[in-house]
Amino acid sequence: MFEALIDGLFLVLQWKAFSLMMVGMTLGFVVGLLPGIGGPATLALMLPFIFKMSPAEAFAFLLGMHSVAATTGDITSVLFGVPGEGLSAATVVDGHPMAKRGEAGRALGAALMSSLVGALIGAVFLALAIPIVRPLVLSFGSPELFMLSVVGISCITSLSGLGARGQIRGFAMGLFGLLLSTIGQERQSGSLRFDMGMMYLWDGLDLIPVLVGIFAIPEIVDLAVRGTAIAGERPAEDLKRGVVEGIKDTFRHFWLVFRCSAIGVFVGIMPGAGGGVAQWMAYAHAVQSAKDAKEREGFGKGDIRGVLGPGSANNSKEGGELIPTIAFGVPGSGAMAILLGGFMIMGLVPGPDMLTKHLAITFSMVWTLVIANIISVLLCLAVLNHLAKITYVRGGLIIPFVLFLVFVGSYTANGQIADLIVTFLFGLLGYLMVLFGWPRPPLVLGFVLGKLIETYLFISVSRYGFSWLAHPIVAFLILLTALVIAYPYIQERRRRSGRPANA
Repeated sequence: MFEALIDGLFLVLQWKAFSLMMVGMTLGFVVGLLPGIGGPATLALMLPFIFKMSPAEAFAFLLGMHSVAATTGDITSVLFGVPGEGLSAATVVDGHPMAKRGEAGRALGAALMSSLVGALIGAVFLALAIPIVRPLVLSFGSPELFMLSVVGISCITSLSGLGARGQIRGFAMGLFGLLLSTIGQERQSGSLRFDMGMMYLWDGLDLIPVLVGIFAIPEIVDLAVRGTAIAGERPAEDLKRGVVEGIKDTFRHFWLVFRCSAIGVFVGIMPGAGGGVAQWMAYAHAVQSAKDAKEREGFGKGDIRGVLGPGSANNSKEGGELIPTIAFGVPGSGAMAILLGGFMIMGLVPGPDMLTKHLAITFSMVWTLVIANIISVLLCLAVLNHLAKITYVRGGLIIPFVLFLVFVGSYTANGQIADLIVTFLFGLLGYLMVLFGWPRPPLVLGFVLGKLIETYLFISVSRYGFSWLAHPIVAFLILLTALVIAYPYIQERRRRSGRPANA
């Protein structure tokens, strides 16, 4: 295996494979900055170009592009509050408030460095887990995947703030998100629900217009009302020092970054869960890491841990998603499903052959993730000073550009005018939620997980009746769900009971 590891490195460092990886990284950089297009769509567009490449060259090109798109999406999220990638919305929640506070350099430094650390951890997990992951993946059927999604839903508790009012609002928004996810054809019977006679709604609401509208439009309205730069009237930060401070934050909170990276890898291994689930679970865990309610109130207003958690999970999930894709031919996400097309074009069959005959090719993918992320983060850090200065440009000059990003991102989701209407409607909803203090993250989490929960529940009940509730892993996940919901209350009670003694 060590010999295959070295051979994989040399395969990536051959001049042609390395050059193609750099071309892919350039495409990924641009795609990541433009909201809505996303890594999977770009992978699909680039597949026809790999026919005459060797396997090492093809995967260097495709994975280099995909991994960088996941990293640079955080830049648009932090600077403009527009999710660069459809799944990088969690970074917006605390990253953009930091930019508005004049700390764009620090937020970007933290996002990029945590992304790099997460990518490296994901690559290490990929290298170590390939021989031993089979029992884990095979032990997760539809009941276990359903309960894993329920664990994700239980994170709403962490995203809502303590207090009865905050909890009620959070759960209300989470349930509303679940309701929105049921629009369109029912996946098992094909019957239409809430389509209002419009063919556009047959496939349900697309994630991109919903996310872009609910997060970006309120920020644009706020910027227009204030009439100032994104960072307001605050004195400009020392951008270079801010970036360095963000890098230091990654290592100050290294244990949190490591835990969130592990969450990203674990969710990535579970087929179909997707990066959005990983990011929001990591964000919820970051909120839970706060010592008390007062600390937790800072999340959503510019807490650096709210940037580090999603940033690390965003890239570590790539290593996790590759594990079932390579080992069993079961794609861990939509992007990996497209990558399977690359395997077929190359004449490779995912499974045992990738772990024996083509082990060097498998390790070349690990090295591609490592090298592409190191180069992209170093290049991004080199230009961050200039990018962060955008937050001090007058709002009147920035708003047309951000609106252009918003509507390009929304339109590219399906290429329909209706996507722009959905963006506008959810932008209005998002603005009203901000105005009246209703939390947005629970709605997004409910919407992202709703389709998964419905599908896995139907399969579980159809196949097992209700006996699946007695499965050992299901029972463990039920206990974990109860713990995730109860943890903030336990933490608050301990803090209150300790207050008289401290006094």
